[in-house]
Amino acid sequence: MGYPNGLVPQGKQPLFSFGVITDVQYADIPDGRSFLGVPRYYRNSILVLQKAVQSWNNHQNISFSLNLGDIVDGYCPKDQSLDAVKKVAKEFGNFNGRVYHMIGNHCLYNLPRSELLPLMSFPSVDRAYFDFSPIPEYRFIVLDGYDVSAIGWPHDHPHTIEALNFLNEKNPNLDKNSPNGLVGLERRFLKFNGGIGKEQLIWLDKTLQDATKTNQKVVVSCHIPLDPGATSKESLLWNYDEVMDVIHRYDCVKVCLGGHDHKGGHSIDSCGVHHRVLEAALECPPGTDAFGYIDVYEDRLSLIGTDRMASSELVFNH
Repeated sequence: MGYPNGLVPQGKQPLFSFGVITDVQYADIPDGRSFLGVPRYYRNSILVLQKAVQSWNNHQNISFSLNLGDIVDGYCPKDQSLDAVKKVAKEFGNFNGRVYHMIGNHCLYNLPRSELLPLMSFPSVDRAYFDFSPIPEYRFIVLDGYDVSAIGWPHDHPHTIEALNFLNEKNPNLDKNSPNGLVGLERRFLKFNGGIGKEQLIWLDKTLQDATKTNQKVVVSCHIPLDPGATSKESLLWNYDEVMDVIHRYDCVKVCLGGHDHKGGHSIDSCGVHHRVLEAALECPPGTDAFGYIDVYEDRLSLIGTDRMASSELVFNH
């Protein structure tokens, strides 16, 4: 059911709330620009994170927070990578609740997965995808969009080899981060993106089966967006279509959250699933912010954004 003007009746309390932030991409270096010329504020981004944590701590009912990936930037000098990751992880550690992280490409430019996962307190040091239930009615699934990836794994790892073969087949450019000559949705076949491997797809299917049996609503999160309507074609998961085929087999998934495409976006796909890509902390000029929290109800997620993160009502269609 929808409420008039998208307004939740006064006095209706959310079931729970959680904090959101993405693409902090901190580095102790002068400001720069993206490939497309968008300004990036590498030192300011950690101040945005500090304000986010302060805001979440001041809010009475924030159960946990989701960081949608990329805590340090690829331009961070490599001899500073470990310290930079530790510094940002420490800021997240000032939050009074649990923070759930996602793997992003910029994290992997700095440190291999074997070092990153323990530093970012992933539930397992072996894999970066997992699920959790803050209350019995809801389940959160965190995907690892760099499962099959040309970055982060050892050079001779099967996932690296699979990713490089895939990129060579799909992207004829010498620079595999260049979409030159790639048309339409093929522009996603870039080295800074990744894919979800067979094992993870099987796990996703089983987890959604289980959530259906237990009558849970599901929120899926992945650093890389899963729907072309919510993001630029260059920022899509390589095999988003395979992932969404699995998700669309079930009615339990209501919302997919993503980062990676810094300007943000929102779409509702053909099966009524909301896709909300969050705006990046990195692109906040000093004095501005991009973070928020999400109030969870039975029939909607309500994102209350701060400043450059747009507020959104994600009302379920069934």
